[in-house]
Amino acid sequence: MKKYSVDDKSAKSLEYSILDGAFASVMTGFTQDYFIPFLLLLNATVRQVGMLSAFPNLFAALVQLKTPGFVERFKSRKKVINIFVFLQAFMLLPMALIAAIGKARPEMFILLVVLFTSFGAIALPAWGSLMSDLVAGHKRGAYFGWRTRTVGFLTVGAAFTAGVILAVMKKVNVFYGFIILFMVAFLFRLISWYFLKKMHEPHLDIKKEHYFSLIDFIKQIRKSNFAKFVFFVSLMNFSVNMASPFFSVFMLRDLKFSYIQYTVVTVSATLTIFLMISRWGRHADKVGNLRIIRFTAPFIGLIPLLWIFNQTPIYLIMAQVFSGFMWAGFNISSTNFVYDAVTPEKRTRCIAYFNLINGTALCMGALIGGFMIKWLPPVFGYKMLALFIFSSFMRFMIGAIMPLKLKEVRPVENISNNSLFFSIIGVRPMLGMDKKM
Repeated sequence: MKKYSVDDKSAKSLEYSILDGAFASVMTGFTQDYFIPFLLLLNATVRQVGMLSAFPNLFAALVQLKTPGFVERFKSRKKVINIFVFLQAFMLLPMALIAAIGKARPEMFILLVVLFTSFGAIALPAWGSLMSDLVAGHKRGAYFGWRTRTVGFLTVGAAFTAGVILAVMKKVNVFYGFIILFMVAFLFRLISWYFLKKMHEPHLDIKKEHYFSLIDFIKQIRKSNFAKFVFFVSLMNFSVNMASPFFSVFMLRDLKFSYIQYTVVTVSATLTIFLMISRWGRHADKVGNLRIIRFTAPFIGLIPLLWIFNQTPIYLIMAQVFSGFMWAGFNISSTNFVYDAVTPEKRTRCIAYFNLINGTALCMGALIGGFMIKWLPPVFGYKMLALFIFSSFMRFMIGAIMPLKLKEVRPVENISNNSLFFSIIGVRPMLGMDKKM
């Protein structure tokens, strides 16, 4: 970890961060892709599925406004992280209880997911601020790409294992399978919390002049490059979330996929992200995060269209591989652009405001998508496909136009689209790029 860190204490903390990430990724793998299937098991409607995607994002975004205040009150980012990660883990216990009872109102489960997501979200700005201080600035793309890939394989393995558990337990009682999923997730999140407690926190000066309100931030949209970036990402995710919560519904309800088929299609995108994210991160360190965003964003607009032409599992796996390839570049570059664009003193607050606006956009996208399905005409027999087409159009227009109005925030190398693509897939090396990529 020394090659990524700013000092020896930071290097040790980055080792603990890997362990935290490893155990947290198992929790993610056992929960993230299985909240919607469990809600469907509780006889939820399509609109309630939209609510499950919308409300956790909305409340998670709103509560992050409190994170800077908590950091100032406790005078520590680490304390904020530890308190709310523990509360997040605790929320998995009543989920397991619902699975043990075998029935509940869908709204009750949605509430628990809202609390689970919100507690984890409060910790995110503090965690992002802490981690960006521990990692050397010119190594962020490489480190966060490597970290995400390393712990990400565990997420894929956990998600696949969870799918197998549900498939096996379906022969007995599928609710028992969800008890196992939620209890394993609870235990692994507690272990990740233990390693978070062992991390070192660099000193951070908190002064009144570093404060600025959300209104102050929004007023800067015409002048601030970072504010423009926040609204671009938020509009992009608004258009994405109009459709993304309903891919699960489409596979399980309309296409009648088994839990194994659903899991394989779902994790194929996740696995591709983790395979490629380190490579994208290293390229972003060289050519700039904005360069990667401009390249990947228009292609993300095409992803829902791939679901129109064929719905066989093999074809959808290939579509998901393409999706994961593009999302890997977009995600790592978007995250690191935030770290590069703001000073350490303002980073916690900027991340909170970013997540608030982005989370609100995610919420509105899911709610509007769920409302639109009822009124859209069927395409090839499925109303869901009409929604995918609309989402694709919105994504492409936003992804192709808005990044052109943004500016890179640090000196970078210039490279053509063709050279970047061939370097990413390993056909052509990019000048100065590490051969180990």
